[in-house]
Amino acid sequence: MGRLVPAVTRALDVLELFLDGPDTWSAPEITRRLGLPRTTAHELVTTLVARNYLTPLPDQPGRYRLGVRAYQLGSRYAEQLDLAAEGQDVARRVAADCEETVHVALLEGTDVIYVAKVDSTQAVRMVSAAGRRLPAHCTAVGKMLLACLPDGVRQERIPADAELTALTGQSVTDPAALHRELAAIRERGTAVEERESNPDVACVAAPVRDAQDTVVAALSISVPMVRWSEERRAELSGLALSGAAELSRRLGSRRQR
Repeated sequence: MGRLVPAVTRALDVLELFLDGPDTWSAPEITRRLGLPRTTAHELVTTLVARNYLTPLPDQPGRYRLGVRAYQLGSRYAEQLDLAAEGQDVARRVAADCEETVHVALLEGTDVIYVAKVDSTQAVRMVSAAGRRLPAHCTAVGKMLLACLPDGVRQERIPADAELTALTGQSVTDPAALHRELAAIRERGTAVEERESNPDVACVAAPVRDAQDTVVAALSISVPMVRWSEERRAELSGLALSGAAELSRRLGSRRQR
């Protein structure tokens, strides 16, 4: 790997101040925050303004906001993102760590659709396929996605008189019980299901966020019951959270930076 260029690093440090801080900065504020010599900070700001990465505020002399060039780069990056492709790559990495089946799924109405999947390398494993559709309330990914919906939307999709399909004898079919579970999932940040979609499988799931920090997908790890335990649940929950955070970061989530 080649040597890092200090001037480029400092220029990027200036731009990255806008990721999680105020919408506008002055040169003195940049100088103090980054610990730069005053002359260096002014030169960096002048260069970024000249290249349209920063723009002066017309009504606040000496203050700057992100310029159109930064927006163009971000838009170009967003255009080339492919949730299925990125999800497949992250799922592959998570599966290599846990040796279990990993899925990435989207919510459509009250169903989940699996858009990425990597199989376990173990002899006893879950059998599934990308593109499969299942009732959301019977799966860990689906519960995670339902739990993250705005309250009004969630109530509309699962009203008090909803008839919930049972895939196994363990499936939740009472809307009130489901809403209580979804509230616990929102509090906990992960979802778990045991034998609710398949009598021989348990799953854990975590939310995936996009550049607007909206939950757009969920990543799950599926485990045959013969390898399931409370210790394994805790371990896999951590791996699911880590994988979901990595996929969120790739999708531009500011929360994961």
